[in-house]
Parts: sequence; structure tokens; C-alpha cells
Amino acid sequence: MKEEFLKLLRTVNREGIESLIQFLEKSDFFIAPASTRFHGDHEGGLAEHSMKVYEILKHKVANNIKGIEVPEESIIIIGLLHDICKTNFYKVDYRNAKNALGVWEKVPYYTIDDTIPYGHGEKSVMMITEYIKLTPEEKYAIRWHMGYTEPKELYNSIGVAYTKYPIALLTHEADLEATYFYNI
Repeated sequence: MKEEFLKLLRTVNREGIESLIQFLEKSDFFIAPASTRFHGDHEGGLAEHSMKVYEILKHKVANNIKGIEVPEESIIIIGLLHDICKTNFYKVDYRNAKNALGVWEKVPYYTIDDTIPYGHGEKSVMMITEYIKLTPEEKYAIRWHMGYTEPKELYNSIGVAYTKYPIALLTHEADLEATYFYNI
């Protein structure tokens, strides 16, 4: 999956893309989970989730009822990098739990170690723009991909963003589908 992910990312024709790829390869992106316990909570879950969001988003753009058109390059950037904020975010810790025989043993689990507490979508936008320039559509899609799981005080902003940039709504939907239909 890593090879396919990087092959897609290398089709992006933006200054700085190779530096971004180098960052990903040196980080834990390809072995990190997508979450601690909700979806993709296994080694490699983040990359797997990102690939699935890209696949779903590509399908949604091709078949959307509004007829919006989005460049393939944008779909790749949004789908693959929407959760880059989870890079170097999870750590393995240990806790005691009973095994199948009822004996206590130390078992690993994922915990959060947020060294850059900048939010979620906005942190992904910030991290990406340290390497490549994003279009407004890409910024809004990545920033608001969490949709109405954001605090209710932001609901008006989310609605305006989804109206102005329909790709942002499609990204939120793709993220939900990857999470709940595929559990990754």
C-alpha cells in the first residue's frame, strides 16, 4: 500500500512534493493507526484509511449530482493527506488486561501524544502547507473534513464552507464512509 500511496502522491505536480514525501517516509505515517480505538486502530491504519478516503472521494467526485469538477491532483492531495495531522501523534503504551485464560498480562495499546496541539483539520492544512501550496478548495476540504463532529459553535462556518466548496462536503462524506462502512 505504501508504494501505491507514494506513486499517487508523486503524480502531484507541485513544488515541494518530494520534500513532503520525504517527511512522510521518515515519519510514522505508514505504520501509525488511524485512531486509538474507533477505526483503523491497527498498525498501518492511517495509510489504509487515507487510501480508502481517496478512493471514495474519487468516486464521489465522478458521480456527484451537482456536476462539480475537481482536478485529480486535488483529489489525491485531499484524500491522501487529510489526516496528516495524525503523523507522529500516536504512541504505544502498555496496560494490564486479562488474557483468554484469565491471567493478567501487559498488553500494548495506542495513546495520544499531541506535541503540536493545533486542532485536527487546521493542523493538517498547516503541515501540508509547510511543503506545498494548496488551493482554497483543498484547504477548506481538509480543514472541514470532520464536519459536524466539530464544536457546535463552528456549525455555521462548516455550512458556509460546504456551500462555497462542495468538495469539502464530499470529503467529509468520504471520511465518514471509510470510517463507518469499511471500519478503516
